[in-house]
Amino acid sequence: MPDFTRGQPQGSATMLTPGFIDRATSRATDPRRELNESLGASTPFIAPKLFYDRLGSALFTAICELPEYYPTRTEAAIFDANSDEIAAAVGAGSTLIDLGAGDCAKAARLFASLAPAQYVAVDISVDFVRDALGRLQPRFPALPMLGIGADFSQRLELPGAVRSERRVFFYPGSSIGNFTPTQAREFLRGLRTQVDLDGGLLLGVDLAKPSEIVEPAYDDALGVTAAFNLNVLNHVNRLIGSDFVLADWRHVALLNEAESRIEMHLEARRDLRVRWPGGERRFRAGDRIHTENSYKYRRADLEQMFRDAGFVSDRCWTDDRGWFALFFARPDPQYDDRNAN
Repeated sequence: MPDFTRGQPQGSATMLTPGFIDRATSRATDPRRELNESLGASTPFIAPKLFYDRLGSALFTAICELPEYYPTRTEAAIFDANSDEIAAAVGAGSTLIDLGAGDCAKAARLFASLAPAQYVAVDISVDFVRDALGRLQPRFPALPMLGIGADFSQRLELPGAVRSERRVFFYPGSSIGNFTPTQAREFLRGLRTQVDLDGGLLLGVDLAKPSEIVEPAYDDALGVTAAFNLNVLNHVNRLIGSDFVLADWRHVALLNEAESRIEMHLEARRDLRVRWPGGERRFRAGDRIHTENSYKYRRADLEQMFRDAGFVSDRCWTDDRGWFALFFARPDPQYDDRNAN
């Protein structure tokens, strides 16, 4: 097993070249059809996966540095405080599959302790993750790396270049909260079909907490999250030729306590009409486009979701305040998906 303890090129090690497979463009849903349907819905929405063009990915990296955005630093502190226990639970030599890898920084922090046999970075932002792997490989020259540009929001299909042995899906940052609970359960079921009994799931989850803590994390004083939300309109304009004007919209973030989720919206500042080839929509001042949900969970709810999806929660680590949780779940050998509801 390569020595990754320093995170720098090791002496005489021959540097590998990261592979890359682009499935984001060849297999993605037609954005024109998808956006025609979502913008024409009774409650218009834009799928949050469309946040992540190159600029959107960079803005999200900046969000993670904001003082209001507690999830990133809280999760990082959990990793730092429990690295030995996490490494013992996961075990060395895994195929570490990083879902929504972005700049790959979160996974890279784990290489020294987890010592994976292969690192697989999956992200919808093709250019962003490709560039990230190009920067990462020289730091870990002997670690085989593979990038996959893919929209995994429906179902992830891994290519043959991904090792089948000891697959561990790494899904940090509470991105699972972008799915509804029903969608999250189905997504986890899909992952369960792609891991053997020696594999597992390392999942970061934001826990339920009061609005005075959660809402500023999605509506920061500097306005970076607002820029991130508004930038989705730039991306939509490029995808379908629409004529959204960013100055016509404002960012809205609120906690829906009944649903235990943060919601992000774009709200029209005035009466307006947006056109695109094959469609248009009128908006009144105050009308909203729903752009993201971020569900906040109780630990018991997550453990039930794991059972429903064919996993068993093996370990859970939290911070002292109970704001965030990191779970390691293993496949349940008794689970039969043919009998799942």
